[in-house]
Amino acid sequence: MFSLPLLYTMEMWWAGFNTHPYRLLAYVSATFLLLLGYNRYAGLRRDRSMTEVAIDSVEEMGIGLFLAALVLFLLGRITFEMPINEIVGVIVLEAMTVAIGVSVGAAQLGAGGKDEGMGGNSDRDGIHFGAQIVFAFCGAVLFAANLAPTDEVVIIGIQTSWLKLIGVAVFSLLIAFLILHYSDFKGAGEFVRADHPTLIVLGTVVTYAIALSSSALILWFFGRFDGVTMFTALAQTVALGLAATLGASAGRLLLQ
Repeated sequence: MFSLPLLYTMEMWWAGFNTHPYRLLAYVSATFLLLLGYNRYAGLRRDRSMTEVAIDSVEEMGIGLFLAALVLFLLGRITFEMPINEIVGVIVLEAMTVAIGVSVGAAQLGAGGKDEGMGGNSDRDGIHFGAQIVFAFCGAVLFAANLAPTDEVVIIGIQTSWLKLIGVAVFSLLIAFLILHYSDFKGAGEFVRADHPTLIVLGTVVTYAIALSSSALILWFFGRFDGVTMFTALAQTVALGLAATLGASAGRLLLQ
């Protein structure tokens, strides 16, 4: 449900065929760290040890690999005639986002009633700023990963003027501000709502910074910064940051 569009995206297939093994390894490592953080703060039972969290994260990556391989095979995107490096590349690339979707789905769709009656707000006490950053990263990655491999992001980066990029950045900050502090999303009042202007500004800016960081890392992974000017790289990051900001803001509210 959370990652199916990527399994149908041609740019993801080609990225899997062509991505250097070192970048794949970096992507796997970053995904595993993200899963560790998310499962630690938003799992079915937040009192689990880190060993249990690590086991859950490995299991989710395994499920992601299996599902990605199965769907890609059924869709005819991998065949037995293909070179093994291309098969491994496209499966691993697709599987990492699927694994994040598995983790989010397990926490959000499989936890009904398990924590109820176990001490009221005991789980809420564990939702601190570090956890909020993890949730924001998860939301940003889920949104940005669907757009980063597409050629449209590159075209926007090449053709958009710096004045419009400033407008995109301001609009992104406004989205973060409205979602975090003036929305009625679940968790807004409990987790991120603030009364002091300094805290409001800080929360908005940090959320946008996470969105930009996620966008830059994902674009780098897909090779979108290779052979382009600094302005084009920045323009792509800001353009993708709009979608990532929506994901990061919603993630802080909905993924816990």
